[in-house]
Order: sequence, then structure tokens, then C-alpha cells
Amino acid sequence: MSDERRTRCGWAGTDPLYVAYHDTEWGVPQHDDRRLFEMLILEGAQAGLSWITILRKRAAYRAAFDRFDPRKVAAYDGRKIRALLRDPGIVRNRAKIAAAVGNARAFLEVQREFGSFAAYSWRFVGGRPKRNVWRAMNQIPPQTTESQAMSRDLKERGFRFVGPTICYSHMQATGMVNDHLVGCFRYREVGRIRGSGRSAPGPAASGIVSPVERSRRRTRPTRSSPRRSIPPGTA
Repeated sequence: MSDERRTRCGWAGTDPLYVAYHDTEWGVPQHDDRRLFEMLILEGAQAGLSWITILRKRAAYRAAFDRFDPRKVAAYDGRKIRALLRDPGIVRNRAKIAAAVGNARAFLEVQREFGSFAAYSWRFVGGRPKRNVWRAMNQIPPQTTESQAMSRDLKERGFRFVGPTICYSHMQATGMVNDHLVGCFRYREVGRIRGSGRSAPGPAASGIVSPVERSRRRTRPTRSSPRRSIPPGTA
């Protein structure tokens, strides 16, 4: 099937960068610790912004944060943080940058305790991807009991910018849950990677901080208009 004829999740829109992210990364089960650390930093940086903004800054983030090596980031001192605050390629928010450094240190502690961050984080979904059966984006919840548990535990370990909605975005992005709509061509492809469990559909909810969220927030119906999928915008 040609790329133009593929059915995708509505949030993917038409931006080539967003489409590529949807088609090749989002929802793929991820067990590489550096990749998981990258997503933690990027998702924290995204808070209050659109995900496409972060995707466009991703290369700059990789350069600024030593390709997301948690050991190097954990060693950042005041001079390095001041340099990051002058870097126009990233989100120059002091709290987010400080959180990234603190999270790197907490990340290393988790690795020491569990052997890897992947071993720790995948426990929250029982060690295998949770395969949902959403048919419309308004069915996808903003958070789940699993993301709430993950958020609580991360905060207790000293992580910041890890609320339950951000944790659910992390679960979606790293394939801990398969939240591609069942009509999306990636639903079955992702479901074949490392196996997938099936969960019952949850109730409809509004507003999540993720690519899905921005589409959902723009697709709330009025009494006179039906729900429709629109490319994501800002949070």
C-alpha cells in the first residue's frame, strides 16, 4: 500500500517529521536505557509545549545533552547548566534543565538497584506491552492506574516532571502500551513486536499531554459538530 493510502492515527497529521515519528517510533517497545532516558528528558521538556516543537529540537537536544548519556548528564555542574540556558536549540527553561540533571542522577540510582531502567519501568505493565483496542482518540485516557503508580514511584525516587499524564505519554511512546487506533496500519505492526497483551477498553476522557492529547483537545465536539481528527497543536 502506498504511503498516501495508509490509515494513521489522526494526531499524526501531515507534517513529515510527525508522520515519520508515528510510522517508525511511537509505540515501538523500547528496552534500551539510553533511549528511555532520552524520552524522559524530551517529555519533561515538552510540558506545556507541542510535541512537534520538541521533535524539531531533538537534534539540538542530542548535541546539548551528550547524546543522552545519563552518566554525563548526571555530572553537569553549574557552568554546564548556564551554558544550556544560553543554547537557542533547546527549551531554555531553568526548571526543566535542572530536572533533567537531577533525573539523570536518579536514573543511575534506578539502574544500580534494578540492573537497568528498562527492568524497572516495564514492571508497571507486567513486563510486556499492553495492547489496547481504541477505535477513536476520544477513548484514550489521559492516564491509567499504571501511569499513576509509575509517577508516584518516580517522584519518591527524586524524579521531576514525571506526573501521571507525562508517564502515560512515556508508556505510549516507548511501547509499554500500544495506543495506536485499531484502524491505524501501525496497530498490527507494533503488536507483532515482542508480543502484546490485550486490555479492555477504558472510558472516554479528555486532555492528555502527548501527541494524542493535542489532537483530542482539538476534537472536542460541540452540539452541532461531530468529532473529527485534526493535527496536534499546542498544549
